[in-house]
Amino acid sequence: MTNESENIVQTDSADRASLRAPPADRRLIVSIHDVSPTFALPIAMLAERIATILGGPRFAMLVVPDHWGSARIDQSPAFVRRLRDWADAGVEMFLHGWYHRDTSAHRVGASALKARYMTAGEGEFLGLDAGEAERRMRAGRDMVEQAIGRPVAGFIAPAWLYGPGAHAALKACDFALAENHVRVWQPRTGAIVARGPVVTWASRSPARTASSLAVAAAARMLPDWMPTMRVAVHPGDVTKSSLLTSIDRTLRTLAERRTVSRYAELVSEQVPLAVAA
Repeated sequence: MTNESENIVQTDSADRASLRAPPADRRLIVSIHDVSPTFALPIAMLAERIATILGGPRFAMLVVPDHWGSARIDQSPAFVRRLRDWADAGVEMFLHGWYHRDTSAHRVGASALKARYMTAGEGEFLGLDAGEAERRMRAGRDMVEQAIGRPVAGFIAPAWLYGPGAHAALKACDFALAENHVRVWQPRTGAIVARGPVVTWASRSPARTASSLAVAAAARMLPDWMPTMRVAVHPGDVTKSSLLTSIDRTLRTLAERRTVSRYAELVSEQVPLAVAA
């Protein structure tokens, strides 16, 4: 009688636990952008905050080798140690451009519009030709991998902006993963492994801040029909308490309804959704 009662209790507990567990096919992927010695303190603050909410270092970092040409990571031993510690703990490390700053001339067309309205002069890979894009990708990958002691997880362009040259260089460099505003894909095959916009915040102006807060609030209310939700934070987010409050609320809400995942799991466990154009 005792064994039967214990079995009932154990079964009931397991059932309740399964009801509380987020569905495995609904993922949450979180990343910290612009990881550089320039922003060492806010990056550390965001990493600690996110790890506390998600229950561990289950997020990605996007590393800039030489932010705006004045912050080479290989000349900052203390920051390199932090990077390796985070990588050793399980944080995925992506290459995030080389300078992050856009020095290309965008005179006409879609590139000019994107450079002007989608970023504050930081779409570094939007206007580069294939040769220069590949040179920066290879040099950046070498520097970051030397710092973390392992391969990078992939490449994500600053401001999520890629020109034709960047797309060609991605294939030449054979990165495992890349992403833009609306999808994650495998450059070597073009296979898309996740779709959907990134939830992010803006601190550059009151209008942009208000807009990003509204978008984040709407994302928290969305039904869970989208298989993968991506959330990205930036160092500037720590400058406004309203942004930090929104980030905390968004992460907690989504983590309760979704399985916190790594980018690598998109490749290892999901069937590709399509092929990128």
